[in-house]
Amino acid sequence: MKDLKTLSDWLAYCEGLHPKGMQGIELGLDRIRRVAQRLGVRFDCPVFTVAGTNGKGSTCAMLESILLQAGYRVGVFTSPHLVHFEERLRIGGENVNASDLVNAFAEVEAARAQGGEAVALTYFEFTTLAILLHMTRSQLDVAVLEVGLGGRLDAVNLIDTDCAIITSIDLDHMELLGPDRESIGYEKAGIMRTGKPVIVSDPVPPQSVLDRGLEVGADLWRVGRDFTTSGDQQQWGWVGRSRRYSGLAYPALRGANQLLNAAGVLAALTAMHARLPVTAQAVRNGLAFVELPGRFQIVPGQPALVLDVAHNPHSVAALAVNLDAMGFFPVTHAVFGAMADKDLVEMLSRVAPIIDNWYLTDLPTPRAATADALAKALTALPGRRAHVAGRYGSPQAALDAAIASAGSADRIVVFGSFYTVGGVLMQGTPRLSAKHLSS
Repeated sequence: MKDLKTLSDWLAYCEGLHPKGMQGIELGLDRIRRVAQRLGVRFDCPVFTVAGTNGKGSTCAMLESILLQAGYRVGVFTSPHLVHFEERLRIGGENVNASDLVNAFAEVEAARAQGGEAVALTYFEFTTLAILLHMTRSQLDVAVLEVGLGGRLDAVNLIDTDCAIITSIDLDHMELLGPDRESIGYEKAGIMRTGKPVIVSDPVPPQSVLDRGLEVGADLWRVGRDFTTSGDQQQWGWVGRSRRYSGLAYPALRGANQLLNAAGVLAALTAMHARLPVTAQAVRNGLAFVELPGRFQIVPGQPALVLDVAHNPHSVAALAVNLDAMGFFPVTHAVFGAMADKDLVEMLSRVAPIIDNWYLTDLPTPRAATADALAKALTALPGRRAHVAGRYGSPQAALDAAIASAGSADRIVVFGSFYTVGGVLMQGTPRLSAKHLSS
């Protein structure tokens, strides 16, 4: 093995260990748990674990923001990242420094190879161990861990949670998690622990989630039963088992779906109040100041520019609702790139009625559908023919073309994948062309 000195070196090394991901490697937590035990990975602070199909990132961000406002030192592990790997770990509200992770990667490699026969790890398992190891040494008051895929067999699940949160569940990654919501719900429910609170913020959860809660003896909190929300256009309120909040401002994260995510967060904080007291003011400030790039992010200026990592039919449907609520725009342009294993026709059909021009893009990963494949999916849509304005080699090129064509009163939406949104954030937040700024 070469002398690996930088985070980029280590990430390239991890990518080369198993270039086909989980293919040819047994599923389960036995391998990663073995290495974690050698490393002594364990948390001495309360742990929240967040699983679900959509809403995980927003839930983690709101939980983090409130806990930071309450004065706690918070560590948050999320995935994937938009631009830089360091986004996957925030300590005290700041992205981790790349140099701080290098030693952790080296220790994981040493533990992996201990005993002469190296334990096989995927890219995600290796990097997760390095991040968890660094978190355990960061003197945290609380840790928030986002599940990467599923739950039961995800690397994050090697850590026993003190409070599980299960957000909305829908069809995604079916080749790994199962063909329907019941199968997928069972995998998500794998993060539950006996006697520990489990917050279910999906209004209509699969029965498999509820059954698993009873089976393991978890303390199940269900939206609509154990906590509820109410409100009008100006403010909202929350009522749970032992606490209530009234006159709350809506979360700073835009989108109708964010209220459900916020409700789940307040339930989790209420369930953990004895160990992590949080004031009503911390809740108000946390919801008011929370930020999360790429989740219905509206970039100021003209034309209107919306960035959203929606990448499955359920999240694209939510995006369509949010776009419709923005009001009238003469023309809506879409910059779209997505993975080939997604239900492309179903994704596109959810939003196609409000898109006038499509700018289709390749993405820098073998998993991605080509711009040509996306064009074919568009032609398969029923009803009016979609207008493909162009095919491009990168999200930035597609966005540049959309900006050049759009009028100042138009709207551009960039969506379909973390790679799509990340591709236009590579140079920072996109800036509008001079013709629009002067119009």
